[in-house]
Amino acid sequence: MKQKVVIKVAMHGNKSRSKVLKIAVVAPGVQSAGFTGKELDQLEVVGEGIDAAVLTSLLRKNIGPADLISVGSAEKEEEKKVEILPPAWNSYPYQFSAPYYPIQHYPVEYTNRTDPCSIM
Repeated sequence: MKQKVVIKVAMHGNKSRSKVLKIAVVAPGVQSAGFTGKELDQLEVVGEGIDAAVLTSLLRKNIGPADLISVGSAEKEEEKKVEILPPAWNSYPYQFSAPYYPIQHYPVEYTNRTDPCSIM
């Protein structure tokens, strides 16, 4: 009988994620492993004869904090149909328009000065 084990693991980057997957796949009886959860911080392992306690202790020893969340049968649950709604407006995501800056006109007065010094 297939069982599904969910373990929450504290991961700090892609390197630790790959370590978690390597440890999970090498465990005896594992058929598939993947990340689930809102922040992809839960490891879901499916297989036959998985020892969840041993797998959790291996992850704690090599990665860091790991909590066993659930152990259950891996029967197919009812697949929920997700409706994909069309976008509310038809726009181009990378459309760019230049901003409009009005041109300011300032009057310039020219005077004929005979002084070489323009400061005074």
